[in-house]
Amino acid sequence: MTSRNKNIALIIGLTALLFVCYKLAISKSVDLVHENKSLEIQEFLFKNTPKELSLLKQKQKYYDSLFNKYQLNGSSIQNNLLKTINATAEENNIKIMSFLEPHIELKNNLTIKTYQFVIEGDYNNIIQLVHQLEQKSKFGEIINLHFEKKKNFRTGKSFLEATVLLKSFG
Repeated sequence: MTSRNKNIALIIGLTALLFVCYKLAISKSVDLVHENKSLEIQEFLFKNTPKELSLLKQKQKYYDSLFNKYQLNGSSIQNNLLKTINATAEENNIKIMSFLEPHIELKNNLTIKTYQFVIEGDYNNIIQLVHQLEQKSKFGEIINLHFEKKKNFRTGKSFLEATVLLKSFG
């Protein structure tokens, strides 16, 4: 064998030896390093789990208290709105003439519901109802309040009728 052939055999043998070493030892070490990193990330996430669970329970209690405070039980907002209107109407001697189905609009992945109802009664009582709905119960905002004086021709009496549009998000 000439020195040139020996050098070629040495380079081929060295390359084969490096390839075998990589397959038997180095590749497994690299895989274990990657697995170790992913396990450390999972360990970090699991260490924070009790703290996050505690925070979520506190948030749940807070939101439940808000639901109770603003009279939003488990039923729909429409039912709660109608219940609040009925309760306030009984207190203030107001008649609910109509309560229409909400108009639903989707805008930027946000559902906007607009409720329309017509009530009849004294001006001050109607304003109290509107204040109750917008400020105390937080159902949404009153976007339109239209008063109209009407007359009952059979009895000859005049009465005040208000059409209310209430916009709610969610």
